[in-house]
Amino acid sequence: MRRKVTVIGAGMVGRTVAQEVARRDYADVVIVDIVENLPQGIALDINEAGPVLGYEANVVGSNSYEETAGSSVVVVTAGVPRKPGMSRDDLVTTNEKIVGSVTEQAIAESPDAILIVVSNPLDAMCHVAKNVSGFPKERVFGQAGILDTARFRTFLGWETKSSVKDVQALVLGGHGDQMVPVVSATAVGGVPLRKLVSEERIQAMVERTAVGGGELVKLLGTSAWYAPGAACAQMVDSVLLDEKRVLPCTAYLEGEYGIDGLYMGVPVRLGSKGIEAIIEVDLDDSEREALDKSADAVRDVVGVLTT
Repeated sequence: MRRKVTVIGAGMVGRTVAQEVARRDYADVVIVDIVENLPQGIALDINEAGPVLGYEANVVGSNSYEETAGSSVVVVTAGVPRKPGMSRDDLVTTNEKIVGSVTEQAIAESPDAILIVVSNPLDAMCHVAKNVSGFPKERVFGQAGILDTARFRTFLGWETKSSVKDVQALVLGGHGDQMVPVVSATAVGGVPLRKLVSEERIQAMVERTAVGGGELVKLLGTSAWYAPGAACAQMVDSVLLDEKRVLPCTAYLEGEYGIDGLYMGVPVRLGSKGIEAIIEVDLDDSEREALDKSADAVRDVVGVLTT
């Protein structure tokens, strides 16, 4: 019997996660959304791609949570994007209600699930999911670092005219302008980045990575979905296949990196029980200072939460 992955929210990110997981062909997928007929239509479309792409995962769309019962992983993408004139505080309080509600309904059907949060503001929404679910920190974490690192790796591959497969990089911190690409740990084919690229060009790529989401919003008029969906599917892989990948995820810190009681992006080892370990990497002085500033920015956003 196949295991089950539930994706809450049938927006572009949610449907991309569902498609990517279905294509892996190791789990069935349930897509939940409040809009009538939308998740059902997306599920049918993904199912009908199966004969062409060669997968047999069963994808179900639903407007309720009964179909999600017994899910091994629940991916939360529900929430509203920030709209013109909407303050940051308004976005936090609006999505806090949405994420809290869907989390409560999902865990009632799947009390042993692992929660992967994608909704924004990501770091704050992880706090909401953890508080509402009452789950241990190992089973509630967020997707951001893989996406931010993928963007950084893309720019580095272009700059060095190298395969992105050979670019080793890591982005820490909050999911926003205060993210921290760790240049000291970045290499291409094992060669330190600073031996290949000037400091000026490195800083340009660091800055482009930090505003990567905003760059896409300007081009698309909305948030990205292909890369975030693929990044989330990689996390689902590592959990359900017990791959124990070391991946940058938004995890609850209790003293690691000198940060306590806060969700932040750090490298973790992901396995069948969720986060098995938080990996602490060496940072230079400027990176440590940047991470502390990122933590302060995340605390400001989390401080808006009502729970």
